[in-house]
Amino acid sequence: MGRQTCLLGLLALVITGQCTYSPEPDQRWMLPPGWVSLGRVDPEEELSLTFALKQQNLERLSELVQAVSDPSSPQYGKYLTLEDVAELVQPSPLTLSTVQKWLLAAGARNCHSVTTQDFLTCWLSVWQAELLLPGAEFHRYVGGPAETHVVRSPHPYQLPQALAPHVDFVGGLHRFPPTSSLRQRPEPQGVKTVGLHLGVTPSVLRQRYNLTAQDVGSGTTNNSQACAQFLEQYFHDSDLTEFMRLFGGSFAHQASVARVVGKQGRGRAGIEASLDVEYLMSAGANISTWVYSSPGRHEAQEPFLQWLLLLSNESTLPHVHTVSYGDDEDSLSSTYIQRVNTEFMKAAARGLTLLFASGDTGAGCWSVSGKHKFRPSFPASSPYVTTVGGTSFRNPFQITNEVVDYISGGGFSNVFPQPSYQEEAVAKFLKSSSHLPPSSYFNASGRAYPDVAALSDGYWVVSNKVPIPWVSGTSASTPVFGGILSLINEHRILNGRPPLGFLNPRLYQQHGAGLFDVTHGCHESCLNEEVEGQGFCSGPGWDPVTGWGTPNFPALLKTLLNP
Repeated sequence: MGRQTCLLGLLALVITGQCTYSPEPDQRWMLPPGWVSLGRVDPEEELSLTFALKQQNLERLSELVQAVSDPSSPQYGKYLTLEDVAELVQPSPLTLSTVQKWLLAAGARNCHSVTTQDFLTCWLSVWQAELLLPGAEFHRYVGGPAETHVVRSPHPYQLPQALAPHVDFVGGLHRFPPTSSLRQRPEPQGVKTVGLHLGVTPSVLRQRYNLTAQDVGSGTTNNSQACAQFLEQYFHDSDLTEFMRLFGGSFAHQASVARVVGKQGRGRAGIEASLDVEYLMSAGANISTWVYSSPGRHEAQEPFLQWLLLLSNESTLPHVHTVSYGDDEDSLSSTYIQRVNTEFMKAAARGLTLLFASGDTGAGCWSVSGKHKFRPSFPASSPYVTTVGGTSFRNPFQITNEVVDYISGGGFSNVFPQPSYQEEAVAKFLKSSSHLPPSSYFNASGRAYPDVAALSDGYWVVSNKVPIPWVSGTSASTPVFGGILSLINEHRILNGRPPLGFLNPRLYQQHGAGLFDVTHGCHESCLNEEVEGQGFCSGPGWDPVTGWGTPNFPALLKTLLNP
C-alpha cells in the first residue's frame, strides 16, 4: 500500500494493519512483582500522553558535547544555552505540522510542548487514545510500597507508517514506576568500644573524604544542586531539620530545600527521598538545593520521562543533578533508550553534571536461551552520565580504607559502544585483571561503568522523625559524590570558571587523580557453578566495580579547579 494511501488513512483515522508500524517492538511487557490489574479504564476517562518527536542534527550535538567537555578543546566550558540546544535539535517544520495535524484530527487537546519542541504532551479520552494508537488497551494497575495507581497498556501500540520519520515513541503506555533497591542491612557484629563509629553520618563522610568545617558553600554564588525522585514517596522538612540537629552541628548548612519542582505529597516520608535530600545537603553543605519530586505525575505519565521534559523546558537549572533511578537495559526498548541518551547529550551540552546510581545488584544476572549473562542497568550504562558505584569500610566500625560493597552495580553495556574517553582505561583493566569472568558473560566492547564511587553501606537516615540505621545502596553514594562536586563548582565559580559540566572526558584524561583507588573486593553476580556469585573484582586504576575510586576532596579540588 502506497504512502499516499497511508496518509489518507492517517488523516481520516481509518488505520489498517498494513499502514502501521510498531515504534517499540522490543519493549518488554511484564507486570512488576507486587502489581495487580484493576481492569480496563473507562473509555471516557482522560489520559495524558507524551509524544517524543524526531530531533535533528544529533551528530552535531555529539560533536559539541565532546568539544565543551574535553579540557584539551578550545571550546571547553563554553556551554550551550537551552535556546542554542533548541535551535540545533528541534524537529523539522514538517514533523511538527504532521504530528500536530494527526493529533488534532484525533481530538487531542491541551497539548503542551517544551522549549526544545521535541516533546508534545496532550490530553485525550481513553477511547480516542485507543483509536489513535491501534493495539493499545488501557488498564489501571496498583502496586508498589505506596499502593501507586498507574494507567498502562499490556499490549504493544502501533503508529501510522507515515509517522515513522516524525515520532520516536509515545510515553505513558508500558513502563512502570521504579522501585527502590535501598536496603536496611543488619548491624555488623563486632565489639563496640570508644573511638569507633556506629554507622555512616555526615561527620564520618567528612572525615573519610577530608572535608573540613570550612568546606561548605559560600552563600555568595548562584551555585545550586538537585536530586530527582521518581518513587511515589516524599521527604519532610521536619526530617531534614532533625537530621541536621543530630548530625549537622559541625558545619554550616542550609535549613531547608530552596525549591521543590513537582508535587510534594502529604503522606509518610520515604527513606530513599529522605536519604537523597539529607546527604546531598550535608555533603554539598550550604549550597542551594532543588528537589524534583515525582514531577506532575498523572496516572498515565512516566515520572522519569516527565523529569526529562522539565530539563528541556527550564533555561536556568542547578549545575549538578543526582538520580537514584535505574532499570535493566534489556527491559527497555532500544528506541526509548537511544532517545533518553540523546536527552543526556542535551544536558551535557548545557554543562549539566548528571550523576546516576550504578545499581544494587552487582553485575546483575539473567538467562538468555538457557545461558547466564550479566545484566547491565540503564541509565547507569549511558555514555553521557557519570555513574557512581558503592564501597564499604574495611572495618565497619572504623574510618578505614574502603573496599568494594558487594552490591555495587557495574559492568558493560549491551546497547552503547565504548566511548573513546574510556577505551584506554578499560583495555588496561581487561588486560591486567586476574579475576575476569568468562567472556560470554559480558560485552567487553560496551560502555563500561561505574566511573566513580563513594560509601554506600551503613548510613543513618532520619525519616518520619525517626533515626534509622544501616541503610545501604548506591542511592546513598550518589548524592554524596554529587554534593562534593557541588563544592568544587563553588570554587570554580568563585574563580570565574564555568561549572564542571559533563565530567567523564576529564575524569578519564586525568586517570582518576584526586580519588582514593579502591583495590580490594568483588561484587555479586549469577549464582551458578561457573561464576559462583562473583562478578568483576576491583584492582589498581579504573575497574567496573568502583570506577576510578572515591573522593579525596582536597586532591580532587586541586585536580578539577583549573582550567
